[in-house]
Amino acid sequence: MANEEDDPIIQEIDVYLAKSLSEKLYLFQYPIRPASMTYDDVTHLSAKIKPKQQKVELELAIDTLNPNYCRSKGEQIALNVDGACADETSTYSSKLMDKQTFCSSQTTSNVSRYAAAIYRKGELHLTPLHGILQLRPSFTYLDKADAKHREREAVNEAGDSSQDEAEEDVKQITVRFSRPESEQARQRRVQSYEFLQKRQAEEHWVHLHYYGLRDSHSEHERQYLFSQGHGVAGNTELIKSPSEYLMMLVPPSVEEEKEKPVAPSNVLSMAQLRTLPLADQIKILMKNVKVIPFANLMSLLTSGTDPTAVLRCIQQVAMLVQGNWVVKSDVLYPKDTSSPHSGVPAEVLCRGRDFVMWKFTQDRWVVRKEVASVTKLGPEDVKDFLEHMSVLRINRGWEFMLPYDEDFVRKHPDVVQRQQMLWMGIQAKLEKVYNLPRDHMVPKKQATQTAAPLLVSGEQRVSLAMAKVKQSYSQLEQDLQKWRLETQANEAAAPPMDILGVRIKEEPLSDEEAMDTSACDGLSNGLTNGIHSEESLVDSVNGHLGGQERVLQELRAFVMTTFKKQFVLTLREFKRLFNLHVASLPPGNLLFSGISDKTLQDVVLDMGCKQIMVPFPPQTAALPDEQKVFALWEAGDAHDQHRQILLEVFSKNYRVRRNVIQNRLAREFGEDVDKQEVDKVLKDCCVSQGGMWYLKGTVQQHPS
Repeated sequence: MANEEDDPIIQEIDVYLAKSLSEKLYLFQYPIRPASMTYDDVTHLSAKIKPKQQKVELELAIDTLNPNYCRSKGEQIALNVDGACADETSTYSSKLMDKQTFCSSQTTSNVSRYAAAIYRKGELHLTPLHGILQLRPSFTYLDKADAKHREREAVNEAGDSSQDEAEEDVKQITVRFSRPESEQARQRRVQSYEFLQKRQAEEHWVHLHYYGLRDSHSEHERQYLFSQGHGVAGNTELIKSPSEYLMMLVPPSVEEEKEKPVAPSNVLSMAQLRTLPLADQIKILMKNVKVIPFANLMSLLTSGTDPTAVLRCIQQVAMLVQGNWVVKSDVLYPKDTSSPHSGVPAEVLCRGRDFVMWKFTQDRWVVRKEVASVTKLGPEDVKDFLEHMSVLRINRGWEFMLPYDEDFVRKHPDVVQRQQMLWMGIQAKLEKVYNLPRDHMVPKKQATQTAAPLLVSGEQRVSLAMAKVKQSYSQLEQDLQKWRLETQANEAAAPPMDILGVRIKEEPLSDEEAMDTSACDGLSNGLTNGIHSEESLVDSVNGHLGGQERVLQELRAFVMTTFKKQFVLTLREFKRLFNLHVASLPPGNLLFSGISDKTLQDVVLDMGCKQIMVPFPPQTAALPDEQKVFALWEAGDAHDQHRQILLEVFSKNYRVRRNVIQNRLAREFGEDVDKQEVDKVLKDCCVSQGGMWYLKGTVQQHPS
């Protein structure tokens, strides 16, 4: 209060609202021109405007006598644009580029908060702006030059052809009648770029007279910037109640609400998505990802979402295939729609896609020719079905995109049983529609089996693989000895790998973390729901080595991009960002094969990041994934050493005050460490709460 009393009002200024030019006043900006170089003294040849679009064009003369003007270039441009013969349609009648055109563009559609002010004799007069336009040089004359060039080429080509043709050949004309336009097609046409361009071209130009800054007509018009009446009746807009005045200062964001989309279409916005009901969230996610494991779906939804509610909603829009959820056909192809490739109705498309989904419940591999022969659909439609849920393998066929999700099948047997009953009904319908014999509906590997297929766990698969290795160990030992004798000369330099084309990789197995078997997902091509057959074991492994390397390359690129933006991440936050990244990828991407936590951590450490051993307090509620903190050690900028010292401080303290960090940096780099550098380092790596600084992700942010 003392400061306010010491700051008295020294002058009051009356404010008037002038409305004489409120519908005609525009502000012109020249963004590519310095403010010191105005166009006030440049000759304006013409001006025109389209009032509805607020589009303005000005023609300004160019000083051809200026020593900086290249006359030869000006003549060449005029020749290219108008040709050798000058007429009324010529752009440059003097056969010299002696003018340039400026075309406007709107800076903002809402100018209600902008006004032009003029101060005179202790009075401030405000005139609302009708538009703010930015004028830039137009290069439409280059388009005209290109058109002239094409015309000349056409004339030359026509001159080479025969001129003695008696008459044109009679050609057959096919008459086509356009079908009635649907409401959706009409909306797409109205929103298209061509339609908007046509609408803009329909508005006629209004030609204007330009008056200079010092012209008497301009001086007369400037008088309208002053309010014509100073009485109360002429300024009722400025006499408002406190609530009305506050509403004028802070208007409601009506425009933002109109422009906000109801739901994401082809690009997912997670912030907007989480405002929708759970059923709509799941439907939109499934339409975009097509195939997803249940665990990944839960990670994309809001934290704390009830899994039971998610299971209830997802069964309405997806079907269970090999333990993973695949979006239903009628969700992708709604009623009364048709194929964009062949025009086939949605009902036929849904039937064909259901057949592909059912085939993948029986086997991990599907042959495209078989699908086409049964469904009688076009190749493009069949390819779309397969790309939704599978990946093409050379000389093998189409393999289901994701590995068999044993964890979900084990935890939710009731859901699996219900889905099996639904598939039995779909199978009966497909048999009737496609006239398929009974033996065609039985999987190839199960035709001779009488008992139900046995589900093999991951540990059993590892045991089977190790037993097979032991059986062939003696043969491999002999081959190894033979290879060593042949390569004795360079034995020390030769790396222990690629023995007879077989690459052997040994990794320690841990009881705490499951082994990553994503590289061997292609093995499951023999029995129902992805159970492996022994005869296809070796070929599938060899066929996936290149894919594993590509997966690692994509992982490394994602790790480097993410840590250069975030610098510090907990394992939990990194997994969340990775799941969002995978959800945004197109169907069939290699990262859909499944990446284990161990693989993620190994790639993070290989890319130059370090794990920061933050001493969490004993009573911490942080999850194990939240206690694993990784930081980019060297980003290649000037603040690497500052961040490294900061991370060393947090390896000894769970939370730190700012002055401790600043004092430590001052000791290491002297007293020349300024506040901006400290702020930059803290912003990169830390968050602040309650006057203390924490590494990102190590403190729970409670809503205020």
